[in-house]
Amino acid sequence: MFRLLIILNFFVLALLACEGGYDACKQKVIDSNTIQEKSIEIPIEGNQRLIFSEKTPSCEIIKSDPFLGLYLVEDAVGFEYPFKINVGISSGVAAINKTSAQEGKIIKKQIGLSSLAQFNKKISLPAIITNSCCSLEGIVTPKGIIEKEYIERFLSAEDTSYSDIGMSVGDAKVGVRVDALSQFVKNNPFKGGDIIVSLDGNKVKDSATLMREILFAEIGSTHKVEIKRDSKIVTIEVVAQKREIGAFKKFANPEENAKEKAKVQKNEKYGFEFDKNLKIIKISEKSKKYGLKTGDKLLQINGVDIKNQQELLKKVSDSKNGTTLLFERDNFQFFVNIN
Repeated sequence: MFRLLIILNFFVLALLACEGGYDACKQKVIDSNTIQEKSIEIPIEGNQRLIFSEKTPSCEIIKSDPFLGLYLVEDAVGFEYPFKINVGISSGVAAINKTSAQEGKIIKKQIGLSSLAQFNKKISLPAIITNSCCSLEGIVTPKGIIEKEYIERFLSAEDTSYSDIGMSVGDAKVGVRVDALSQFVKNNPFKGGDIIVSLDGNKVKDSATLMREILFAEIGSTHKVEIKRDSKIVTIEVVAQKREIGAFKKFANPEENAKEKAKVQKNEKYGFEFDKNLKIIKISEKSKKYGLKTGDKLLQINGVDIKNQQELLKKVSDSKNGTTLLFERDNFQFFVNIN
């Protein structure tokens, strides 16, 4: 009878959490001090906190994921109503921080460790993604959203290492394409541009699912990968090894190399070269007069927000002389007029 009462109490609490909706989730974020100035510190079961931070926390760390910037630490104080990860299907989600709860949806899934998920609305950082019952769906970082599958795996796995079979992939017009090759896999059997047909006999659905299966595979396990190369179907047998940071060479095939070269040439119209996060990585000699530095982030061109490389390339192609660029440096925004 006592056990039944406990179960009923938990059921009522769950209903109340869902009944409060996203406003209740925002209040929970405030009460738990989840959102810090430059980090996210989520209370979870067992008097622990799941931290996302671009810098290593100064406290004692139980385990970490250097690829995604995740850390698990003890919480001496604890929080009465810790966050849980939603393991089911969500009917809706919202981006939650201390000041707002913005309903929306994830429009691009996380593809591996370097291409994080994207929300359909602009989110004020830092923030988390939850469903209406305040169960965790994702962590919002400056580079995108770390999805719940990666968070769940980090918390449950004793070894937080990832597997590498020699390549990373992305969605192509038809199928899933090899976009990058591991430099740490000797005699790498893959080639840039290979189309992945199946993994271990299972047809490949999309790049996000395939990369999870590869990354989460047991290190040392053997896998058969069916690929399409030059109109031929080839089966490759590979052994999963431990994934190394910085181990991948992107744009491995000639077609992608040509595209990347064209992007760089267009980027350099202003005398600057930008990375995928729109930060300056190279300044030509003639453009040093503008006082910009590597690391300065481009926000706008002629008053129009620029969010990615595609928008940058389009505005570069359309723009004429006398362009006004808005940059950000150390949380300070400033304009530069380009002649």
